[in-house]
Amino acid sequence: MVSIRDVAKEAGVSISTVSKVLNNYPNVRDKTKERVNKAIERLGFVPNSIASALSSKRSGRVALVLDVDRNAQAVDEIPMQYMIGAINRAKELGMDIITVFTAMLSEMSAEEMTRYFQSQSIEGLIICSLSAKDEAFRRLIQSGKFKSVLINALGVDENTSSLHIDNQKAQYEVAKKFLLESSAFCRAKRILYISGKKDGYVSEERLKGMERLAQEFGLTLLVRMGHFSELEARKLTMQYAAHRDAIICASDLMAIGAMKALIDMDIYRPVCGFDGINLMGYAGKQMHTVGQDFKKTAACAVEEAARLLGGEKGREVVLPHKLMRIKYLDVIS
Repeated sequence: MVSIRDVAKEAGVSISTVSKVLNNYPNVRDKTKERVNKAIERLGFVPNSIASALSSKRSGRVALVLDVDRNAQAVDEIPMQYMIGAINRAKELGMDIITVFTAMLSEMSAEEMTRYFQSQSIEGLIICSLSAKDEAFRRLIQSGKFKSVLINALGVDENTSSLHIDNQKAQYEVAKKFLLESSAFCRAKRILYISGKKDGYVSEERLKGMERLAQEFGLTLLVRMGHFSELEARKLTMQYAAHRDAIICASDLMAIGAMKALIDMDIYRPVCGFDGINLMGYAGKQMHTVGQDFKKTAACAVEEAARLLGGEKGREVVLPHKLMRIKYLDVIS
């Protein structure tokens, strides 16, 4: 049986250094971490805490990994909807599920995350909104050590499934309906499009939908990144709205920020959102948006995780969406 002493000898470091790496101490050089992690992988070392957890773990334990903006003033209801949907479905299926926030893992390598999840007896992962820059997560998924379900991201293989709506189609449809029904359509040719995050699958797909519409309708499209932030959308609206005919946002939260900025500027521009969050009902005005059932999405992700844990192969699942306008009475009824 491989011991921590063997790892230290293999890596050429002290036992205490190996212990620090295993416990994610902050003051360890990256090169030292890399040497220790490679030694752990070569020797197949399993820490006692992980070995104990693995020997007594419950079958089918899954981690729901959520990205929450800790700096946002407004509460993003989407992660909460995901949590409720996932927990309820896991309970129905007799599965154990925990919630993990990406901020807890942001400084970890793929190897460190593997040990962390193993120490929690995790067999499956449900990861929300993975971006192209999340390299450690990508390596973790590609290792095949966990059955993984990606919400709003691509990456299907034998151990990984992907769940998402057709974001490109949905953005095209809602923007088209918004423009056709807008009282300013006859002159709405200059569009401010507030996109989400760079390198994000969802943002890239929604932008493609807008570009398709712009080409079809002969629109002039000014694209700016709003990072799914109400405050950032407000700033962009204040900067560019005076010389645009309409504003289309890649999320409802950004649409609310844009609308509030227009009120402060005392000018009218039609605004379109995306997501169908309840907070939109309190914004004071109806706005076109794309409705998604986030609870159901998370429930489907749990079902997909159970399917993978049962030995089935990964697949791509495209979920439905609907075009809607949220009213205040819809929210309180």
